[in-house]
Amino acid sequence: MAPQTNPALAILRRKQVEQETGLSRTTIYRRVADKTFPPPIELGPRCVGWRRGDIDAWLADPAGYRAAVKLAPAPDARV
Repeated sequence: MAPQTNPALAILRRKQVEQETGLSRTTIYRRVADKTFPPPIELGPRCVGWRRGDIDAWLADPAGYRAAVKLAPAPDARV
């Protein structure tokens, strides 16, 4: 039996993201900066991709999408 893979974890390259969303490279990166588009994940020094699940979430509600904000760890409360 072949191992099952989760399609939501598949990685899309920028050209694929452009084709699926209809957005240009400039618009994608502008929206990433505005937190209205999923951020890319670094695959290498000059290589990024997007998780299929993140793009699907954006496609489901482009106007309402907001990227998750990563919170900084709480400061150490020891005195």
